[in-house]
Amino acid sequence: MGRSTIKDERSLRALQALASQPAPAAAAPGSKASGASRSARVAASAAGEIRIIGGQWRRTKLAVLTKPDLRPTPDRVRETLFNWLGQDLAGWRCLDAFAGTGSLGLEAASRGAVQVRMVESDLQLAAQLKQLVQKLGATTVEVSRGDALAALQSGSGRWDVIFLDPPFSGALFEPALKAAHQALAEEGFVYLEAPEAWSDERLAPLGFMLQRSMKAGAVHAHLLRKRMPQSA
Repeated sequence: MGRSTIKDERSLRALQALASQPAPAAAAPGSKASGASRSARVAASAAGEIRIIGGQWRRTKLAVLTKPDLRPTPDRVRETLFNWLGQDLAGWRCLDAFAGTGSLGLEAASRGAVQVRMVESDLQLAAQLKQLVQKLGATTVEVSRGDALAALQSGSGRWDVIFLDPPFSGALFEPALKAAHQALAEEGFVYLEAPEAWSDERLAPLGFMLQRSMKAGAVHAHLLRKRMPQSA
């Protein structure tokens, strides 16, 4: 383990400890306590927060890091998504291919998914995900640091739901959808989050059909199914 990884993990532990402590009393200017308080505020400003909406960890708040291009799926969108999927995911196998803060994968685990794999390429975010899983005691969740496309390509017909929320600034949407088509179980779902709407016409060459969609701010949310073969 490199020194940078140790530093990242120590920072995450400090943030989580900070979130569970009461606010310190005011101290005299220039005192050690005052300096420590300023340091704590600086550390807190580098972190955000996600909230699990439903299931066994309902209303649990988790401190998460903030990074450029990191967009936890908004509460309103997650609530709608899990209304579409159904509140109980008992027995489901879920892949969160661009996990980020883990808001989608952890929500699925909270609602009873039997297996959740969260894949994240960023070292610091992957370390954070492992800490969140440990904090929740989420025994059905596996965190992998690696490439999302490779993870999708290794799971042929395996997953009941695949969450796809790649960086909006990249060009990963079409490659991810192509790989997800092979990884998805026949009756499974793909959740696609994108900066623009994807129509049925655009999805058809990739083997998908649009089942549900919504827009919330800059986010377009889509629920997809495999397109049924046309009868002769």
